[in-house]
Amino acid sequence: MRSNGHRIAYQVAGNGGPPVVLHPGMFEDGGHWAHLGYTGVLAASHTVIAVDPLGLGASDAPHEPEAYTAERRAESVTAVLDDLGLDRAEFWGYSLGAMTGYAVAAYAPERLTRLVAGGFDPDGFRSRVPAVLAALGLPGDHDVYELVKQGALGHPYQVAVIEAGDPAAYRANYDMFSREPGLGPRLAASGVPVLMYAGTADPWHDPMRDHALAHGARFFSVPDADHGEVPRRSRQVLARVLPFLEECRAA
Repeated sequence: MRSNGHRIAYQVAGNGGPPVVLHPGMFEDGGHWAHLGYTGVLAASHTVIAVDPLGLGASDAPHEPEAYTAERRAESVTAVLDDLGLDRAEFWGYSLGAMTGYAVAAYAPERLTRLVAGGFDPDGFRSRVPAVLAALGLPGDHDVYELVKQGALGHPYQVAVIEAGDPAAYRANYDMFSREPGLGPRLAASGVPVLMYAGTADPWHDPMRDHALAHGARFFSVPDADHGEVPRRSRQVLARVLPFLEECRAA
């Protein structure tokens, strides 16, 4: 399947239940959800569509940052839905995947039935970067890309994904998403039911919670977990997300 001239790869699993798109974070492919135990559980009640984002996995890896704008990320998701003949779907994204979900809600809200978003502030990537750098004793102009990459290299599955990919594409991907303006107001106006979550040790926890409280979205905390740890607590997270998705089936 192609979107804006680029191949977008995805895998489908499940028993024909309601479709849910799973979108991973930076330095992750769609298989990351299966690796962490989400896909198997969701496939018992859903048709699971795990996307390899542009620049990762089996998708194309352009070097131009403009290929990775929020609007184009949203278009890649809607193109997957079109390829499958689906008018609408649930969407679950973490980190970069959450930002992509916000983009779909902002640019194509009619394509979403529900949105689950973990570990990303609707006001944009840079909303908490100054505080994080200050806490680490690093200058304000420090290259945050290296911090993000080093965090990913702490996990063997992601090491394999990173080593198999294109460093120039990773950099272009990061350079665009890290400077995208926030989508908070458009997300709030989208009318899409939203469930957000974050670890209490994630710098984005408080901004996400505050957005949810201000705009009527739901939110839950994962205690004593940082940004990288939250996805690894799949049982804990699924216990909170599955009832939210079940509401869609009952509607």
